[in-house]
Amino acid sequence: MKSRSTLATWLSRLDSSRLARVLAARKDAASSPEPRSLGELADRLQRPGAVALVLPQLTLPCLQVAEALAALGARATRDSLAELLGSTSPAAGHALDTTLEALSDRALVWHDSQGTLHMPSPLRQAWSTPLGLEAPLEELLAGTTSEELRGMLASLGIKPPGSKQQRLAALVEHHSDAERVAALVARAPAATRKLLEERSRSTSCQPEFTVFGSPGPTPRPDARWALDRGLLLQDRRRYGPARMPAEVALALRGPDWHAPFEPLPPVARTAAVSASEVEREAAVAGASFVAHAARVLSICAAAPLARLKSGGIGARELARLGKAAQADDAVVRIALETAYAAGLLARDGDRIAPTEAYDAWTEQEPAEQLAVLLRVWRDLPLTPTRARDADDRALPALAGAPPCGGCVQARHGLLTAAAGLPAGQGVQVASELGPLVGWHRPLADDASPEDTAPFSALIREAELLGVLARGALSPFGVHLAAHADDELDMTTRRLLPPATTTARIGADLTAVVTGTPSARLAALLDSVADLETRGTASVWRFSAGSVRRALDAGRTPDDITADLANCSATALPQPLTYLIADTARGHGRVRIAPAACVIHGDEPALLAELAAHRALSRLGLRQLAPTVLVSSSPPAKTLAALRSEGYAPVAETAEGTVRIEKLPPQRAAAAVSPPRRNSGQRGPRTTATRTPDTPADAGLDVLAERLLKAPPIAPEPDPFGSGVPFATDTEEIVAGYAKHLSYSDVRQVAHAIDTGAAITVEYIAASGNRTVRTLSDLELDPPYLDAWCHLREAERVFTLSRIHGVMPA
Repeated sequence: MKSRSTLATWLSRLDSSRLARVLAARKDAASSPEPRSLGELADRLQRPGAVALVLPQLTLPCLQVAEALAALGARATRDSLAELLGSTSPAAGHALDTTLEALSDRALVWHDSQGTLHMPSPLRQAWSTPLGLEAPLEELLAGTTSEELRGMLASLGIKPPGSKQQRLAALVEHHSDAERVAALVARAPAATRKLLEERSRSTSCQPEFTVFGSPGPTPRPDARWALDRGLLLQDRRRYGPARMPAEVALALRGPDWHAPFEPLPPVARTAAVSASEVEREAAVAGASFVAHAARVLSICAAAPLARLKSGGIGARELARLGKAAQADDAVVRIALETAYAAGLLARDGDRIAPTEAYDAWTEQEPAEQLAVLLRVWRDLPLTPTRARDADDRALPALAGAPPCGGCVQARHGLLTAAAGLPAGQGVQVASELGPLVGWHRPLADDASPEDTAPFSALIREAELLGVLARGALSPFGVHLAAHADDELDMTTRRLLPPATTTARIGADLTAVVTGTPSARLAALLDSVADLETRGTASVWRFSAGSVRRALDAGRTPDDITADLANCSATALPQPLTYLIADTARGHGRVRIAPAACVIHGDEPALLAELAAHRALSRLGLRQLAPTVLVSSSPPAKTLAALRSEGYAPVAETAEGTVRIEKLPPQRAAAAVSPPRRNSGQRGPRTTATRTPDTPADAGLDVLAERLLKAPPIAPEPDPFGSGVPFATDTEEIVAGYAKHLSYSDVRQVAHAIDTGAAITVEYIAASGNRTVRTLSDLELDPPYLDAWCHLREAERVFTLSRIHGVMPA
């Protein structure tokens, strides 16, 4: 309530323009519905959800100042903050004031009439131990009794006052004096002094493991001296480790220690670049991307993409798309993700297919198409070009992953960082923008591989889309950063040429289109020719097969010739017209008709009667020749229908002979004789009871001779032909799945499973990568093996069939 009242009071002292800046920065709290009072606005601004929304938007110095304020606690002032950050010089003080103003514009920091700085509780709680410091002394002493305070003051040589509040104030006053604390620790025993110095500089305030709800360990002897003087504090019931107050830790760190504060962004190497160069390169990149995106989506329209059972478009389908569209994997992924987010693609069962919005998008000019995809890319809650996970496994596209707010902030940080470059300057190496993005959005999510520069994947996306060009922010990027959609539309129309509606068709049976072909022209050429190359100019080649494909689609030779003549910049060359005419002349000379069975005979009148018979219409009879009919019903149904109408057809075999429909006589199987009762008679068995392994005409002498020649014990299974049988059931199970392992390797794996020993295996991942991993704590779950992977330091599931070798750990 106190925080709410101080914020409401501070808001009431603002002028209208400053309050409008706060409302603009915190639109989430100023809308839906509009607040009716400053008190209600203050409540909304301090809600945990509202603070969580604005926190990822802060720059590095804003986060550093906020963490320092959280460490100082409730008594923070501008002077104490400047001293903690080491910002006492005029230039550093100005940078600190600028940062505080930026936080105030977001209502994250404000001051009261006494100059004390305040911040919302959710923001203060964002750090459990800000700057590696525990809570202030006054907060840690909240549950201490007056007698305990008296003992601490007495140990310090201070005469205890009468009341508890006075004793608490005296102890806080003493520990807030850094020089007095440093002098006190200098007189401590050597072991205690070493302990306090280590604790003051440790970033972890929980050096010992404790079980929640159980008493902590007995204080060490060297800690007792500090506990008696309030330099370390422990719960009265000794739950958890001893804690060092923030004032004591800061005093021991010394006057030369300061909290990190980087008010200036990293310096990137830049080079002069003209606006015309940036516009020209951005236009080329944007035109290339939208042409490839249009091609990718047109392929999806012709054959919808198959989804994996686990969701998304797999690597094989992406490779097929890239090969057909002649585009890189990164371009294909960006095109799919942006199109899906724009509503041009949608899920249709187990496939991804274009929507009706795609049809309208294809009718637009390339500039309008690019503007749609750029706006979607700016707010896309993922990094489309991220193709590998932490285990280097291929990631599908359109996987439906949860929205990533850090990815959006990374993209906004890139736009802000590039916009902050000096006018007429661009970075010499695009990767140097990565540290700038990290400074502008330190909480952003970096989806780049670990062995690459920071935010390299995001920077590459911006270059492919024309947002970055020559190391500088292009006009596309400027309008994206400003959320100026109308200006973006005008700029794309100015920089991108209109779609080309004509092609130059040569006598070598090629069609060349410079620039981006229109949707109608591309569809026409795709239907009658094969795309060979795509770039600043696209080339299609005509062939008999491509023309036949158009004829198969229902086009007539005259229609093909007329459409090509309308879109050709010159008259159609004679070789192309001859190709179309020759292909059409042979097209359809042989036809293939679907049929379940064929009816033929020697009497044309009889077959004509069958074709016209109304009762037989359900058979789908069609006359191909005077003596040949085809039926859409299977032979058995056709025979039964004809016979039911009084005809006498016969069936033929596949060889053309008449099929005899004589049914074999049905006989019951021979009854099994009941088992013979043992009548107590001794002697040789009869023929009826002789064992199967004994020949029918063999006597006891033959059987005795065979038994004498057989080994005394039946041999054990010999799975690998090595003469060694399975020793355990585990070996037999592992051998059944690990087909690539020798018997000695199988025995090693089984032994590790049974005894818990560690082994090293050569493993082939699903992506085809070969890795060597050390495994322990193995559990068999056929056909899988659950184990602790020392390479990834996590539990992993391995497929037994992918293990190709075993070595001792």
